[in-house]
Amino acid sequence: MQVQNEGVAAGTTASGHEDSGVENDYDQDNDAHHVIQPQLDTYEASTDTDEGYADSDASSFLSSILSDVRRGVEIEGRLYPSFGKHDYGMPIDEKELDRNDLQHHKYFLLLKERLFVAPIPSSQLSSGNTRILDLGTGTGIWAMDMADAYPTASILGVDIAATQPPFVPPNCTFEIDDVEEDWPYRAAHFDFVHGRDLMTAVRDWPRLMAQAYAHLKPGGWIQLCSTIPGALSDDESIPPDSGYVESGRLYFEIAERMGAPLDAPKAWARQMKDAGFENVQDEVYKLPMGPWPRSKRLRTVGRMEQIMILDGGFEAYMLRGYTQVLGGRAEDLTVMLERAKREVRDPSVHTYVQYWITYAMKPFER
Repeated sequence: MQVQNEGVAAGTTASGHEDSGVENDYDQDNDAHHVIQPQLDTYEASTDTDEGYADSDASSFLSSILSDVRRGVEIEGRLYPSFGKHDYGMPIDEKELDRNDLQHHKYFLLLKERLFVAPIPSSQLSSGNTRILDLGTGTGIWAMDMADAYPTASILGVDIAATQPPFVPPNCTFEIDDVEEDWPYRAAHFDFVHGRDLMTAVRDWPRLMAQAYAHLKPGGWIQLCSTIPGALSDDESIPPDSGYVESGRLYFEIAERMGAPLDAPKAWARQMKDAGFENVQDEVYKLPMGPWPRSKRLRTVGRMEQIMILDGGFEAYMLRGYTQVLGGRAEDLTVMLERAKREVRDPSVHTYVQYWITYAMKPFER
């Protein structure tokens, strides 16, 4: 089957996003086959604020789309969801919702202003009878942007917490549900199933793939995306006693004990094939940690990643697991993460993490 990658094309913007202004500046590909070129002047990298992303202005990044958190359990001063089959590792308080919206814009730029990369024909998403399911929708920002980009499609976002805004596009709805339970939808109902950053939320990936297959129409698509948080570098600039590497090791241990290993995306392609999908493809992108790249687009992405890490991102990922799964003390975690944050601030440390995307198509009936 010949398909053409549509996504949301570079140069266009989804709702709520300003033009990144990168067309006339140096840019480069950032898939796994390309080495990201760093800035030669590390002093310039450490003081670069031409995108307007200085630490003092970090709040200007954060979306104002928030809603009241209606239910949850407080642990070490952070609020976590109480609904769902398993304990979820990430908080759902206002600080985390701000981070989720910033995360969405970061991924949008990382993918050159595309909301998805699966080669879904535009006609399939604009047929007037298109249904799209967003798993673990969070604040609902991806679902709302898809609703604006494809106004004739019906977008449904599901999550275990009611963290979506009350005013949404007319073709977008949200429901409280746990995607690890039986899906309450008709068979062959959706054209596109999307899930992003479901790490520590899904334990049984083969079951999720099987449910997606059953509820997709023939010719429908699935796309799953997640960061694999192990720090990597192409120029051996990670210090030998790296605090970030140590925190990453602990995070992998936490997730493993929770039954939700962080390297799960590496098995998605095989699991999709086992479920019966065709046209299975992995795409892996390098996500820089800090504003060290030469490319303005990737420098912007790295600056956003840096802000999220320095403004509580590490704690969001690790606090519940470190204290309740590993039995550690919150104050010990704080000391270790301060070491990691110093590395993220250092422009001579050229680290990145992998952003893993796997997509596939349910075959047409033969």
